[in-house]
Amino acid sequence: MNDFLELVKRLRSVDEAVTLLGTQIEIDDSIREALDFAIAAHEGQKRKSGEPYIIHPILVAAITASISGDPTMVISALLHDVVEDTPHTIEEIGERFGPDVRHIVEGLTKIVEIREDKLAPAGSNERLITSALSFRKMLIASIEDVRVLIIKLCDRLHNMLTLDALPPAKQLRISEETLVVYAPIAHRLGISRIKNLLEDLSFRYIYPKDYAKIDEYIRSNHQSLHIRLNSFIGKVKNTLCMYGFPRDEFEVIGRVKHYYSIYLKMHRKGIGIDEVLDLLAVRVIVKEPIQCYEALGALHLQFTPLISRFKDYIALPKDNGYQTIHTTLFDDENIVEAQIRTERMHHLAEYGIAAHWKYKEGEDAGEEIKLEWLKSLPYQDDSIEEFYELAKNDLFSEDITVFSPKGDYYTLPKDSVALDFAYAVHTEIGDQATGAIINKEKASLLTILKNGDIVRIVTQEEPILHCSWVDTVKTSRAKEGIRAKCRQRTREVNELTGVNILATIFGKRPEQIRRLLEEAGATTSVQRIPESLDVLKEKIHKIAREAKIREVRFWEVLKKGYKRPWIKEIDHFSFYTNRPIDRVEFDYCCHPKAGDDIVAFYKENRAIIHHKLCRKAYSLIQAGEPMVFVRWSGSKLARYRLIVALHNRKGVLAQLLTRLSHLGLNVTSIELGIYSSDNAEYCRIEVESERANKKEIAQGISSKFKLIDIVALDDAYNHK
Repeated sequence: MNDFLELVKRLRSVDEAVTLLGTQIEIDDSIREALDFAIAAHEGQKRKSGEPYIIHPILVAAITASISGDPTMVISALLHDVVEDTPHTIEEIGERFGPDVRHIVEGLTKIVEIREDKLAPAGSNERLITSALSFRKMLIASIEDVRVLIIKLCDRLHNMLTLDALPPAKQLRISEETLVVYAPIAHRLGISRIKNLLEDLSFRYIYPKDYAKIDEYIRSNHQSLHIRLNSFIGKVKNTLCMYGFPRDEFEVIGRVKHYYSIYLKMHRKGIGIDEVLDLLAVRVIVKEPIQCYEALGALHLQFTPLISRFKDYIALPKDNGYQTIHTTLFDDENIVEAQIRTERMHHLAEYGIAAHWKYKEGEDAGEEIKLEWLKSLPYQDDSIEEFYELAKNDLFSEDITVFSPKGDYYTLPKDSVALDFAYAVHTEIGDQATGAIINKEKASLLTILKNGDIVRIVTQEEPILHCSWVDTVKTSRAKEGIRAKCRQRTREVNELTGVNILATIFGKRPEQIRRLLEEAGATTSVQRIPESLDVLKEKIHKIAREAKIREVRFWEVLKKGYKRPWIKEIDHFSFYTNRPIDRVEFDYCCHPKAGDDIVAFYKENRAIIHHKLCRKAYSLIQAGEPMVFVRWSGSKLARYRLIVALHNRKGVLAQLLTRLSHLGLNVTSIELGIYSSDNAEYCRIEVESERANKKEIAQGISSKFKLIDIVALDDAYNHK
């Protein structure tokens, strides 16, 4: 494919582009009609490089043909910019080329391309929002037809191949969006050829110095790397023949890993390229699935395997259908990754879901393909950024496979916890989870799962809130499940609390207050009372007025015991009530930290503080216990415990302490060497901060160091 893409990059004439398209797919009458229509529609339009614009859709069609071989997708690729950039309408496309092409082109048109001159500056919050918005539009447009995504990826690949025509600032912005939006989608669709190309092309523009260092090393060591690679390929071939494989029954392909994957390995381990041991990889391609295991046995008998890196994706395929055996082998002083697969598995690994069209056996093969992960993403989420973070976790992560006691297997992101597994089984299981049994031993729901673990979830009938665990779980399904349940509970608690506060002020039962609110037409915004003093004052006024108008005797009684509420400051709390408060107490069941959402119950001149989502508080709120309006009045330092990985290099601890100081964090204790690995030590640090936003602190540290864990101390909800 590399030679083909070099041609794509160099072509500058329409005739050459059409010729190249013809090498990838037969240009029949329908494709010819679409080609002529597109050429006429884009006549006179130019690209930034000055070449005719029509070359772009023709070459996108050629790339699409190379990975899918599907005429409908090729026609749609030829027409993908017609509706957006010319006077022609989607209705006209449908009339001329049929409903299938119209459907795809309409999906592509809905993904409003972020034009180069409208991209936000690199590093800005606006850039994240626009990238995330583009990301969501792409996925929504593709729920019903994944072909839309495939063509869009081919479109972006051609844009990246011809990015040299744009100014450096625009190159950087487009490359950033490609790396955070398009490459993860190609990864999730299993189209490794496009994913690797998009990553390397983006890497070149985003980190040019790092790219240059890797490129220089690979080029200067090209001969020795390929000598080692060819030597190992020869050994593998001889080994397979020695164990009974005929020479024409298998193929061995060697490669040097692509640049961005090398960079990620260097970055994760804090090492130089000369320290990356597994730069080389081979693929063994056989005829039948059983031969994959025969080849694996032969290689493991001949070479020492690194068992910790063995993965069998044939017995346990990835969600996108990817099947290959991965093993890593020692060869003299080299470490080489070997992938073993059949020819069919190889096509799927290279072309992903597009292989269903490229290698279809029947006319309807690949038809109506929908991916469950596309439909399960939280599209309705109000926050575009939050949606992107949730989706990105699922789209672009290393996988592990864990099992239920019955043998059902689930693919989860690396470092997932038992609660992720619970939500993967079913949302209700996640909501009702109380604990886990992992490999027949009791474990916390926050236990990190390992590849091959057998997990059983312990549940109870009533749902359990795990609100502070939302940053610990890894999957979007678990995060959204936790947030949805906590949002629902928060709304319910706020509404009940609002009524209880009013009932306490007026000395009446909650049901009487509800009736007066209904008669006064003031039931809206009751849930805002616990968080807004203005709303509380408004409701007090409306209830008093309604009581006076509609129920004279009630108003007379109310006046005798009613006093106008006032603000009372005690310790770190501000109350608005007409009841005397002598002291503030915390119940034993929860220990909210400064800035947490809280509620206050009133008992015998005492205000008793609870976390808003405390289970005991929920029972008291439901029972209509007297409550008073409360909010934090002063600032109290929030405390956090951090676990940070420090790579073994000079001055790294000083750099970390400097970073913590810049973030406004005061270090109260530090413990070094709590864990260690080959290339890193882990330290436990306790800090104080005026910020209550744990996520903001985590992001500030993670931008420079590998943050393993962050826990808010004295927060009962981290220790359920």
